[in-house]
Amino acid sequence: MRRLATLACLAALASPALTACSDGASDDPGHDTVTASPQAETPTPSGSTSAEPSEGATQAAPSGPPKVIGTIATGLQAPWGIAFLPNGDAIVTERDSTRVLLLQGPQHVRHVIGTIDQAVGLGQQGGEAGLLGVAVSPSYATDRLLYFYASTATDNRILRARLAGGTLGPTSVVLQGIPRGQIHDGGRLAFGPDGYLYASTGETGNGDLAQDKSSLGGKILRITTDGRPAPGNPFPGSPIWSYGHRNVQGLAFDDDGRLWASEFGAQTYDELNLIKPGGNYGWPMVEGRSDRKGLINPQVVWDTDSASPSGLAWLDGHLWLAALRGERLWRVTVTGDRAHDPADFFVGAYGRMRTVVVAPDGNLWLSTSNTDGRGTPRDGDDRILLIRP
Repeated sequence: MRRLATLACLAALASPALTACSDGASDDPGHDTVTASPQAETPTPSGSTSAEPSEGATQAAPSGPPKVIGTIATGLQAPWGIAFLPNGDAIVTERDSTRVLLLQGPQHVRHVIGTIDQAVGLGQQGGEAGLLGVAVSPSYATDRLLYFYASTATDNRILRARLAGGTLGPTSVVLQGIPRGQIHDGGRLAFGPDGYLYASTGETGNGDLAQDKSSLGGKILRITTDGRPAPGNPFPGSPIWSYGHRNVQGLAFDDDGRLWASEFGAQTYDELNLIKPGGNYGWPMVEGRSDRKGLINPQVVWDTDSASPSGLAWLDGHLWLAALRGERLWRVTVTGDRAHDPADFFVGAYGRMRTVVVAPDGNLWLSTSNTDGRGTPRDGDDRILLIRP
């Protein structure tokens, strides 16, 4: 039997649609992996047409492509994480400066509310470490806590701090000991509908860590707000939720509480995965689809020139992926537990794209990452764009 994660109750549900294949088959929900094909070869701010509909797809595609309808902020320094407070204000982290910004009110007035002094940005040395993801406490109205994923001189760790009077207070350690490297540091944080904190980690360029369940590298973690392994985790006493990951930088929950993750491949395939508790996603043994027993196949794969997906967001039946090397925004339709019909937009028009989030008004915020040491900054970079989906 397959297990489908129902995060609200953490119970394993038996389903004929998830019945295991014959011996030697992967732990896959019984459909082929979609290989995404770029639809646009030249820069276009208006987007491209979608691929031909997959067989069996029942959900209608949006009536038109997404459009850039405004600019939220310019002149940012390698923005990485974006999260919204209950009143609609936004918290933004800058990877290399390690600053925490507040974009306040309808005009998104910018305030520097603090610096995460423990964080060490490696962007100027070509690295990927620094101040990365941010998440707002589900109980923010009463505790006013923000959670940060930060690369220190010795490790990656999850910190928290209280925002009061427009100033970020001292940080405290929630979880430490996550391997840190020059590359592949993961870094995304997201609270699930179950109230627990999910964190993506990378294997720091050491692929063996992804399969080592005594290491926190190359994993998706699930912890309490105090950093303890969350109840119901698949490995007793461990914060690990899934493993066999190379470098996950995108986490998003759909309307049914399922967790999706975008993952950097090596030379061949980037991946979109549907995450199952205890699932092994194959790195470093395989990249992309393998059909090997005990390994879970990706739902969608991209060639690495078209993606290098970092941010991931869910909105109205679609997953949105921000692509760095691919310099585009991908939209993927989801029907049931199946992702299909990837389409790309804004190809080359704004450069590298790091993070995409759903704003309180139902639009998307999309940040560029051209000042991260690997892009070519344009006038006004880095910026956050307002997208009408």
